Amino acid sequence: MCGISGIISRQLSSGEIRSRLERMGSIQKHRGPDDEREQVFLSDDTLVGLGFVRLAILDLDTGMQPVVSKKDGCAIVCNGQVYNYIELRKEVSSEEFVTRGDIEVALHLYRKKGIEFLDCLNGMYAGAVFDPQRKRVLLFRDRFGIKPLYYTCTDEGFFFSSEIKPLLEGGMIRSELDQESLPVYFSYRYVPGEKTMFKNIRRLPPGSFLEYSLESGSFSIRRYWEYLPGRDGVTSSGREAEDHFIQLLEDAVRIRMRSDVEVASLLSGGIDSSSVASLAAVSQPDIKLFTVSFDDPLYNELDDVRALMSAEKQVFSGAELIHSSCDPRSLENLPQLIRSVEDCISLGTILPTDQVCRLASRHVKVVLTGEGADEVFAGYRKFLLEMAAEEIGSMSVKDIELLLRDFPELLNYIPVRASDPGKRFIQSELLFDQSELSRLLGSETGEITFPEDAMPAVNSSMHPLNQLLAMECRSRLPDYVVLRLDKLSMRHSLETRTPYLDYRLAEFASGLPVHMKVNLAERMGKYICRKSLLKHRIVGPVTAFREKKPFTIPMAAWLLQRDNLPDYVREIFQGGEIERTGILDPEMTKQIWNSVTADGIGPATLVSEADRIFAVLTFSLWMKEFVA
Repeated sequence: MCGISGIISRQLSSGEIRSRLERMGSIQKHRGPDDEREQVFLSDDTLVGLGFVRLAILDLDTGMQPVVSKKDGCAIVCNGQVYNYIELRKEVSSEEFVTRGDIEVALHLYRKKGIEFLDCLNGMYAGAVFDPQRKRVLLFRDRFGIKPLYYTCTDEGFFFSSEIKPLLEGGMIRSELDQESLPVYFSYRYVPGEKTMFKNIRRLPPGSFLEYSLESGSFSIRRYWEYLPGRDGVTSSGREAEDHFIQLLEDAVRIRMRSDVEVASLLSGGIDSSSVASLAAVSQPDIKLFTVSFDDPLYNELDDVRALMSAEKQVFSGAELIHSSCDPRSLENLPQLIRSVEDCISLGTILPTDQVCRLASRHVKVVLTGEGADEVFAGYRKFLLEMAAEEIGSMSVKDIELLLRDFPELLNYIPVRASDPGKRFIQSELLFDQSELSRLLGSETGEITFPEDAMPAVNSSMHPLNQLLAMECRSRLPDYVVLRLDKLSMRHSLETRTPYLDYRLAEFASGLPVHMKVNLAERMGKYICRKSLLKHRIVGPVTAFREKKPFTIPMAAWLLQRDNLPDYVREIFQGGEIERTGILDPEMTKQIWNSVTADGIGPATLVSEADRIFAVLTFSLWMKEFVA
């Protein structure tokens, strides 16, 4: 785990490139506090600089980067981990290795296979290869975009980095708001696709590579992998599918336990993190488990964690549970978190995520997590809602009555349910509608359409549930969910590994019929996961069929404690900060601020006045931190 940076330039000198790489590395030193290195290469009249800051986890003695091939001068820097490097090393065993780690294996695979080497890698990674023979630099990112990679172009050259701040503070580009991203952010709570909230700074899409020609100075981006559920049907029986799921998950956890330092696990009490922790504890009985609790019982999962460990005494007999409490005082840290996340995202879970990562980092360098299962296997309530909307037309009157009892929101959803998957994707979670956006931003925004570069290759023949799953895994997962996990864990120099985002599990899920993911009769998402994990005794029945509880904060309740809120909150909403910024309508924001209520609001509430004001709060802090 680390941070990478790079400069391609015909204008800058070697000394200047090295100096800037050092500066870029120091800015993201939290990603790699153990070591650093910069190296500059020459290709005709173009210089290529590669920088690396290291968090030493694997191959502690020889795993420094860039790694350079002695045969042809090909060089690589990579942030992340290739988990199947032991198996892949056999394919390039004839090469002369200078390290014992995973990234040199990737380099030699590239030298052997070219761009197709990406099809072989199983892991989380974002890296760059300098290829003097083909006169190109190749930037690449893992299939789900677990590891970030940003880039920008200026008159001085092409620059890239694991984070945005090195591009801004390293002297590459000014920090400016991209006005076109504003209505998108206030609709989705994040900016999907290649754009960021920063003008002229873009992110390489997940499952993609960027090929930069050192001869022409031009580049192109192509996808090498995409999650499209429903492409291939499963021919095996339900029992065989359940067994196959467990085999894949067990192996996903097994290879993510590969480390030269201790591996621990985050644990919330839900089925995803519980199953990962349970499988990890089999091979590491003294595993450390980390969780956070809340005073509000609707949000607190500590009792669920303890119940799980008590019920599974044989598995967790040697495990150590370490926890801390998350309360309104954590709002004091929000400005720091906005700076660490960089991309403007409005997500209440950033507060407990940061806290549990800080807690874990005091003890270990690596943790496993349960992220990805809800997106790949349809765990969110919105997927149940979509299945219900699709099937209600073929139900009996009695079944419809029962369905509406369990999904009362269907009455409002079905009449406005869009046929276009891009529009339907956000309907249940839209933060501000078009008229509200126009008022909030002070100008007509027009219809907010889903960014074209964030759209998966869905078509009308796909089941509506599969369409939404493809959308979820192409945009919200990389640009919202795992983005916050990466930035907040690396803020504390902690590596997080996500077994449920093993691409083999995703490809397996893509071939499952929809009823194996969402069982509407039992009102249950992630159906095959629950059945399989219970059948193979990975978790008990209480955990297996436990209702999804979002990992977030009691946002409304916290924001209503007006006398105890941090000074920056009062300054934004009562001290004239919004007026001074001059972007958002102050009267509308005050109206929302005064309308916040905790009545009827819980962890499963998708949109509330608290969510809307939190988006305003997040944006205002982002502006103050990066632009104002």
